[in-house]
Amino acid sequence: MKTFIIAEIAQAHEGDIGIAHQYIDALATTGVDAIKFQTHIAAAESSVYEPFRVKMPGSDKTRFDYWKRMEFSRAQWKALKQHCDEVGLEFMSSPFSNAAVDLLEDIGVKRYKVGSGEVSNFVLLEKLAQTKKPLIISSGMSSFAELDSTVQFLKKRQVEFSILQCTTSYPTLPEQWGLNVIAELKERYSVPIGFSDHSSTIEACIAAVALCAEIIEFHAVFDKNSLGPDAKSSLTMPEIVQLVKAVSAINTAQNNPINKNDNASFSALKQIFEKSLAVNKDLKAGHILTFDDLETKKPKGYGIDAAKFESVIGKKLCNNLKQWDFLNEDDVSSTGSDWSSTGLD
Repeated sequence: MKTFIIAEIAQAHEGDIGIAHQYIDALATTGVDAIKFQTHIAAAESSVYEPFRVKMPGSDKTRFDYWKRMEFSRAQWKALKQHCDEVGLEFMSSPFSNAAVDLLEDIGVKRYKVGSGEVSNFVLLEKLAQTKKPLIISSGMSSFAELDSTVQFLKKRQVEFSILQCTTSYPTLPEQWGLNVIAELKERYSVPIGFSDHSSTIEACIAAVALCAEIIEFHAVFDKNSLGPDAKSSLTMPEIVQLVKAVSAINTAQNNPINKNDNASFSALKQIFEKSLAVNKDLKAGHILTFDDLETKKPKGYGIDAAKFESVIGKKLCNNLKQWDFLNEDDVSSTGSDWSSTGLD
């Protein structure tokens, strides 16, 4: 298993194409697999009546104005795609209109991300289905009933897709992560399942990967105090490096399952760490041993195995022993004893 890691720039570029390219260069050093943008064409997707999710200071009087400011030209999108290709990262984007799909098809994409607000937009899904390309569906605002309808729609059109557990809350608190949904989605739909995060922490994605999320996605930002609406829900570059390293370690563990029935590789260590029976006081021959007479000492093999202590209780000592001496089989009457009947070996 190798988790596919998507860093989302979204609108962190603030409509500045130069900053968008800076993000590509920065993320290319972190170890992520893909960079995701959002392709907004204001006239095709919005109107002056759309309310702000987060009203940011600045000149944008409406959210339509904001989306207009976030637009890039076709040539600029092609340049961003080419830049991603040059640094070895997959270029991805979420389209928010059929016109955006046409634009992305023109510049060339491998797959599409469907944002949480578009899961029930069957017009957009029909447009995407016609591209014959895989989809990654974010389930942030969808109930299972709504997802069932979307899944049925996509399966009818033979679309390859995966689903991300996501909570549309910025930033997402731990009690909102919904880690339990990862397994529920796997069982319900039998498709690749991942996790889209807005928590501003690396812990959420680490937990998701440990629960076998096959894809993780998070917002990336240079500075969490910047003005973008997703800044405080994002990860910085150092955090992304740390997360990628953690995901790699978890994937290594997942790809190397341990057989708990076989502990042969610990034979030498068991001789060092496991213990032998000893006595905790001076005892004379003829003494009847009790539990309160016993101690255990390293290493294993210098006395009766500690695991076999019950076999000596009530037995008579044959030899005098000093405090902390190891207790061996020839020190104890063998009458009724079965030294091999208990213990680990």
